[in-house]
Amino acid sequence: MDTASRLDRMIARLSAQRAHIEAAAALIREVPGPVLEIGLGKGRTFDHLRKLLGDREIFAYDGTLHAPAGAVPDPDHLVLGDFRETLPAAMERLPAPAALAHADFGSEDRARDAAQAAWLGPLIDGLMAPGAVVLSDRELSAPRWTAIDGSGRDWPYFLWRVGPRP
Repeated sequence: MDTASRLDRMIARLSAQRAHIEAAAALIREVPGPVLEIGLGKGRTFDHLRKLLGDREIFAYDGTLHAPAGAVPDPDHLVLGDFRETLPAAMERLPAPAALAHADFGSEDRARDAAQAAWLGPLIDGLMAPGAVVLSDRELSAPRWTAIDGSGRDWPYFLWRVGPRP
Protein backbone atom coordinates (compact mmCIF):
# COMPACT_ATOMS: atom_id res chain seq x y z
CA MET A 1 0.00 0.00 0.00
CA ASP A 2 1.30 3.43 -0.96
CA THR A 3 1.71 5.53 2.16
CA ALA A 4 2.84 8.69 0.37
CA SER A 5 0.47 11.62 0.54
CA ARG A 6 -0.93 13.21 -2.61
CA LEU A 7 1.46 16.11 -1.99
CA ASP A 8 4.44 13.73 -1.73
CA ARG A 9 3.40 12.04 -5.00
CA MET A 10 3.04 15.41 -6.76
CA ILE A 11 6.50 16.51 -5.59
CA ALA A 12 8.00 13.18 -6.75
CA ARG A 13 6.28 13.48 -10.15
CA LEU A 14 7.36 17.06 -10.75
CA SER A 15 10.92 16.36 -9.58
CA ALA A 16 11.21 13.37 -11.93
CA GLN A 17 9.69 15.39 -14.75
CA ARG A 18 12.14 18.27 -14.31
CA ALA A 19 15.18 15.97 -14.06
CA HIS A 20 14.20 14.04 -17.19
CA ILE A 21 13.39 17.18 -19.20
CA GLU A 22 16.78 18.60 -18.30
CA ALA A 23 18.51 15.32 -19.25
CA ALA A 24 16.64 15.25 -22.57
CA ALA A 25 17.61 18.86 -23.32
CA ALA A 26 21.27 17.92 -22.85
CA LEU A 27 20.88 14.85 -25.09
CA ILE A 28 19.58 16.88 -28.04
CA ARG A 29 22.25 19.57 -27.92
CA GLU A 30 23.59 18.45 -31.34
CA VAL A 31 20.25 17.42 -32.86
CA PRO A 32 18.62 20.15 -34.97
CA GLY A 33 14.89 20.67 -34.97
CA PRO A 34 12.00 22.08 -32.99
CA VAL A 35 10.54 20.83 -29.72
CA LEU A 36 7.06 19.36 -29.27
CA GLU A 37 5.10 19.72 -26.04
CA ILE A 38 2.30 17.18 -26.35
CA GLY A 39 -0.07 17.97 -23.54
CA LEU A 40 0.35 21.65 -22.66
CA GLY A 41 -1.81 21.33 -19.55
CA LYS A 42 -1.11 24.21 -17.19
CA GLY A 43 2.01 25.19 -19.14
CA ARG A 44 4.57 24.33 -16.45
CA THR A 45 6.76 22.10 -18.61
CA PHE A 46 6.33 24.36 -21.65
CA ASP A 47 7.64 27.23 -19.54
CA HIS A 48 10.59 25.11 -18.36
CA LEU A 49 11.37 23.96 -21.91
CA ARG A 50 11.45 27.52 -23.23
CA LYS A 51 13.87 28.51 -20.46
CA LEU A 52 16.13 25.52 -21.25
CA LEU A 53 15.74 25.60 -25.04
CA GLY A 54 14.77 29.19 -25.78
CA ASP A 55 16.75 29.13 -29.02
CA ARG A 56 14.40 26.48 -30.50
CA GLU A 57 10.85 26.74 -31.72
CA ILE A 58 8.49 24.97 -29.32
CA PHE A 59 5.13 23.76 -30.59
CA ALA A 60 2.50 22.88 -27.98
CA TYR A 61 -0.45 20.55 -28.57
CA ASP A 62 -3.46 19.95 -26.35
CA GLY A 63 -7.15 19.20 -26.54
CA THR A 64 -8.19 22.43 -24.86
CA LEU A 65 -6.43 25.39 -23.29
CA HIS A 66 -5.99 25.31 -19.48
CA ALA A 67 -2.74 27.24 -19.08
CA PRO A 68 -2.49 30.79 -17.77
CA ALA A 69 -1.64 33.45 -20.36
CA GLY A 70 2.05 33.64 -19.40
CA ALA A 71 2.52 29.92 -20.01
CA VAL A 72 0.95 29.70 -23.46
CA PRO A 73 2.87 29.84 -26.74
CA ASP A 74 1.94 32.35 -29.40
CA PRO A 75 -0.88 31.31 -31.78
CA ASP A 76 1.59 30.09 -34.44
CA HIS A 77 3.02 27.59 -31.95
CA LEU A 78 -0.17 26.39 -30.22
CA VAL A 79 -2.35 23.68 -31.74
CA LEU A 80 -5.60 22.72 -30.03
CA GLY A 81 -7.68 19.68 -30.83
CA ASP A 82 -7.63 15.90 -30.66
CA PHE A 83 -4.07 14.51 -30.99
CA ARG A 84 -5.35 11.96 -33.51
CA GLU A 85 -6.17 14.89 -35.80
CA THR A 86 -3.56 17.51 -34.92
CA LEU A 87 -0.41 15.34 -34.82
CA PRO A 88 -0.81 13.73 -38.28
CA ALA A 89 -1.04 17.27 -39.72
CA ALA A 90 1.88 18.61 -37.67
CA MET A 91 4.58 18.25 -40.33
CA GLU A 92 2.74 20.86 -42.40
CA ARG A 93 3.44 23.36 -39.59
CA LEU A 94 6.85 22.20 -38.35
CA PRO A 95 9.93 23.69 -40.01
CA ALA A 96 11.76 20.32 -39.71
CA PRO A 97 11.41 16.98 -37.92
CA ALA A 98 11.47 17.45 -34.14
CA ALA A 99 14.54 17.03 -31.95
CA LEU A 100 12.52 16.52 -28.78
CA ALA A 101 8.98 15.51 -27.92
CA HIS A 102 7.65 15.66 -24.38
CA ALA A 103 4.35 13.81 -24.02
CA ASP A 104 2.62 14.53 -20.74
CA PHE A 105 -0.81 12.93 -20.96
CA GLY A 106 -1.04 10.70 -17.91
CA SER A 107 -4.08 10.62 -15.69
CA GLU A 108 -5.32 8.53 -12.81
CA ASP A 109 -7.10 6.28 -15.34
CA ARG A 110 -4.32 3.84 -16.27
CA ALA A 111 -6.49 1.88 -18.72
CA ARG A 112 -7.34 5.06 -20.67
CA ASP A 113 -3.68 6.11 -20.62
CA ALA A 114 -2.55 2.71 -21.97
CA ALA A 115 -5.08 2.87 -24.79
CA GLN A 116 -3.93 6.39 -25.68
CA ALA A 117 -0.25 5.38 -25.52
CA ALA A 118 -0.89 2.61 -28.06
CA TRP A 119 -1.78 5.08 -30.81
CA LEU A 120 0.17 8.12 -29.56
CA GLY A 121 3.66 6.59 -29.85
CA PRO A 122 3.42 5.95 -33.61
CA LEU A 123 1.97 9.43 -34.23
CA ILE A 124 4.86 11.05 -32.35
CA ASP A 125 7.39 8.84 -34.15
CA GLY A 126 6.31 10.21 -37.52
CA LEU A 127 7.35 13.71 -36.40
CA MET A 128 10.79 12.89 -35.02
CA ALA A 129 14.27 13.36 -36.49
CA PRO A 130 16.86 10.59 -36.26
CA GLY A 131 18.77 11.08 -32.99
CA ALA A 132 15.85 12.90 -31.39
CA VAL A 133 14.61 12.17 -27.88
CA VAL A 134 11.08 11.37 -26.75
CA LEU A 135 10.16 11.59 -23.09
CA SER A 136 6.86 10.83 -21.45
CA ASP A 137 5.07 10.28 -18.19
CA ARG A 138 3.67 7.03 -19.65
CA GLU A 139 5.29 4.17 -21.54
CA LEU A 140 5.13 4.66 -25.29
CA SER A 141 6.69 2.66 -28.08
CA ALA A 142 7.74 2.83 -31.69
CA PRO A 143 9.97 0.37 -33.55
CA ARG A 144 12.85 2.79 -34.04
CA TRP A 145 13.01 3.96 -30.41
CA THR A 146 15.59 2.68 -27.95
CA ALA A 147 14.94 3.16 -24.23
CA ILE A 148 17.40 5.47 -22.54
CA ASP A 149 15.84 5.52 -19.10
CA GLY A 150 12.58 4.22 -17.72
CA SER A 151 13.06 5.14 -14.16
CA GLY A 152 12.89 7.85 -11.69
CA ARG A 153 13.99 7.35 -8.16
CA ASP A 154 10.58 8.20 -6.75
CA TRP A 155 8.41 8.40 -9.89
CA PRO A 156 8.58 6.64 -13.26
CA TYR A 157 9.46 8.74 -16.30
CA PHE A 158 10.52 7.42 -19.68
CA LEU A 159 13.08 8.49 -22.30
CA TRP A 160 13.83 7.06 -25.73
CA ARG A 161 16.36 7.87 -28.45
CA VAL A 162 14.90 7.84 -31.94
CA GLY A 163 16.80 5.78 -34.48
CA PRO A 164 17.10 6.27 -38.24
CA ARG A 165 14.09 5.87 -40.49
CA PRO A 166 13.85 2.40 -42.03
